[in-house]
Amino acid sequence: MTSANALSASLEDYLEAILLITKTKGAARSKDISKHLSVKGPSVTGALRLLAEKDLVHYAPYDVVTLTAQGRAVAENIVKRHEALHSFLFEVLQLDEQTAESTACQLEHAISESVLERLVRFVQFVKDCPRGGNNWVNGFAHNCDSGASYDVCEPCIKQCMENLSRYQKGGETDTMQIKLSEIQPGERGAIESIEAAGTIRRRLLDMGATPGTVVEVERVAPMGDPIDVKIKGYHLSLRKEEAAGIVLKKIR
Repeated sequence: MTSANALSASLEDYLEAILLITKTKGAARSKDISKHLSVKGPSVTGALRLLAEKDLVHYAPYDVVTLTAQGRAVAENIVKRHEALHSFLFEVLQLDEQTAESTACQLEHAISESVLERLVRFVQFVKDCPRGGNNWVNGFAHNCDSGASYDVCEPCIKQCMENLSRYQKGGETDTMQIKLSEIQPGERGAIESIEAAGTIRRRLLDMGATPGTVVEVERVAPMGDPIDVKIKGYHLSLRKEEAAGIVLKKIR
């Protein structure tokens, strides 16, 4: 099986583009890939032929381009790396959106699986730890922007202790159980149980989604279906009935 490490950065970009275009349009054509990557037609043709030789895409001139099962697995791993890096750069390092996006594109080709897993866990830890959270991250951003010194730590430490006290008393959480299908965009919850069955249950378990894992709702379609969520750095789209099978403990 071809791994992402066996591909050049350029070929990885092509696989990622094909996956993203397919998710948006249902199928990818050479002209779509050319536009997405801002490259000329002959370059696209050469790359697709190489990917077809590696059994990563189904390609024939003037026909739609589709990923093989192996190609989709590699492409999804590339997207996962990109999203994890973007999340770290944008949400933790507080870089602007454009810089975070372009830098993630450069770094995604070099990061190892072990480093990626540690980075995803760090982003989640920063969000969930009562000593961290958004206030801590925003404080870091302020320090970078203002060049503030570290001789004004006392107010920050005092606030941290107050936040920790509220957290220990249960003031930062809502112990009520709620279905994933019932929470709103921007809200989060820790998995209590996964009652969903079949493919979606296997996908969640493969992602490492176990009790205690934090789920964040990113978007809910106007009619309530589908629901886009973020779990351990992965972005996942769930049908409402699938989301109803995931029980959470809501986090404020």
